[in-house]
Amino acid sequence: MRKTFSCIIILLASSLCFAHKATAGIFRSDIVIAGGGTSGVTAAVQAARLGASVMVVEQTTWLGGMLTAAGVGAVDGNYNMPAGLWGEFRDSLAAHYGSLEALKTGWVSNVMFEPSVGNRIFHNMVAKEKGVTLWTGSEVKAVSHNGNMWAVHVARPDGQTDTVEAKVLVDATELGDIAKMCGVPYDVGMENQAVTHEDIAPAQANNIVQDLTYVAILKDYGRDMTMEKPEGYNANDFACCCINDKCITPKEPNRQWPKDKMVTYGKMPGGKYMINWPIEGNDFYVNMVDMTPEQRNEAVRKAKAHTMRFVYFMQHELGFNTLALADDEYPTADRLPFMPYHRESRRIHGKVRFTLNHMTDPYEQAQPLYRTNIAVGDYPVDHHHTRYTGEEQLPDLHFHPVPSFGLPLGSLLPQEVKQLVVAEKSVSVSNIANGSTRLQPVVMQIGQAAGALAAIAVKQNKGVDEVSVREVQNVLLEAGGYLMPYADVPKDSICFKPCQRIGATGILKGKGVSIDWHNKTLFRPDAVVAWNDIAGLAEVYPFAAKLLRHGEEASSVETNGQSVDALSVGEALSVDALSVGDALSVGDALSLVSAIAKQEKLMKRSAAMKVMASLAKEYDFCIDDRQRKIKRGELAVLIDGVLHPFEKKQVDVEGRFVR
Repeated sequence: MRKTFSCIIILLASSLCFAHKATAGIFRSDIVIAGGGTSGVTAAVQAARLGASVMVVEQTTWLGGMLTAAGVGAVDGNYNMPAGLWGEFRDSLAAHYGSLEALKTGWVSNVMFEPSVGNRIFHNMVAKEKGVTLWTGSEVKAVSHNGNMWAVHVARPDGQTDTVEAKVLVDATELGDIAKMCGVPYDVGMENQAVTHEDIAPAQANNIVQDLTYVAILKDYGRDMTMEKPEGYNANDFACCCINDKCITPKEPNRQWPKDKMVTYGKMPGGKYMINWPIEGNDFYVNMVDMTPEQRNEAVRKAKAHTMRFVYFMQHELGFNTLALADDEYPTADRLPFMPYHRESRRIHGKVRFTLNHMTDPYEQAQPLYRTNIAVGDYPVDHHHTRYTGEEQLPDLHFHPVPSFGLPLGSLLPQEVKQLVVAEKSVSVSNIANGSTRLQPVVMQIGQAAGALAAIAVKQNKGVDEVSVREVQNVLLEAGGYLMPYADVPKDSICFKPCQRIGATGILKGKGVSIDWHNKTLFRPDAVVAWNDIAGLAEVYPFAAKLLRHGEEASSVETNGQSVDALSVGEALSVDALSVGDALSVGDALSLVSAIAKQEKLMKRSAAMKVMASLAKEYDFCIDDRQRKIKRGELAVLIDGVLHPFEKKQVDVEGRFVR
């Protein structure tokens, strides 16, 4: 539901301002990041690497949010797309445990780790960047903006409130609390079909959010560790968490496993077990997004109690009496994580709204948002609603299949509030799409993009909404990120960057597939180029439409009074005039690229031919045989290396070319 709040304005008379300075500090930073969670860390690291000064304000003493402070030491998705800082984090885990294979200890994920190890890695990543100042145990209490600078008022552990002045503010909080402070309109719950145009969205909007989970990290003590029976315990609450004698009518009869498989679901290195069990386990329903701090504390207390009742059920009813809360994981009094695992938060009204339709059919949407991608994901739409009473009335969103997808930059930018970038799970996506975009690798990339955008804005003295989309994308690509979610062009491929750049223009489009758990988008670099493959060329270069238009003479084409060589495609130059699958030859490609280079006044055709010969040598393919059918990866290299459409054809946040 749409909620609009006024930005908190802090008005201080001169006398009060003097008193404030006398009792608290005033600090300066280019960027303030509220939240040191999964996106906050990557935002800080990326911004610092671009030369910005960064202040990170984090309520807990840990970094990493849902991956660490919330106990979810299991990464979902993107195993084969180790984009940017997500890839760096995974490599650090592999180095700590000995190999990538050593991370495959549970069956919920190929990347399992102890949260305390993840926390140390995130702290090390931040510590390496000289431009980052970290305030832990601190909380943003109020913000104001005078048109040029943010004033961010932070409650510190010593009870004092300090103020940080910054050019850009990044909301990386778990629930989008800063966006609310700043008056950003947002949604909580499910939008209806009329708003998102998603076929599986409900007919009526509601305020139902996903279940949250208070994760428990257990270890085997080798002796009976059964706790006292918790208050409010009812075995029926958990009877069908697995196959056992107490289960009579399971909510999910198709998702029933033996108890041993349930436990090994979240088995971690170091002999520990993540208890984050969605099937009548410790998932817990409460919508705490718009609660007061006091109400949130009470909701957290109830969620913790629910988890401890589940742990008791495991000990008392299922025989796992040697398992108990690990005493060497969290420095908390109750040995539980610092916070619950939130699967859902506020979702801002951004410059664009990313929906399920953009995931499944990116090339068929009115807004070609794929051209503005800053993050990629490959996890299905996964919603947790089994603890909500009335769950059977909601859309079935248990692992709804989607191809791998990209997330647009405009989803990080509020419609109205200036110099604010929103990260974490509060970006502008539909409720359904959030089921995929919420996953940790995607959120880490969102943070990295937020940091890049903020740092570029500071460096160029621009508003964050004035920064070039392509410049942000180029920074991410150079930092090892993905713009396009291609499963068949790995990051170590020689043509990775050209295929990424050309894919982001739409000149050559990918093909999405979803088979079982394999959610992919394929670029098909080794497939020959059919003429209908390059229909997107005319979207970038209207001139090319004349070369491809039905009925033109084969001998020559007149355009703007200039004659250019015809393409060797028989008696016509049109896609329509050729049979499906009729492919471009090397000669066709050379003629096409060189003709466009001349028309765009980039270089003479002879010069373009020389450049293409050099590119072919560099990328190890042959262009001497002009009759050979050219491959998609080869054509991407030629177009990218001669025409440079990624850099020269700028796009706005809606993916439209800026003419």
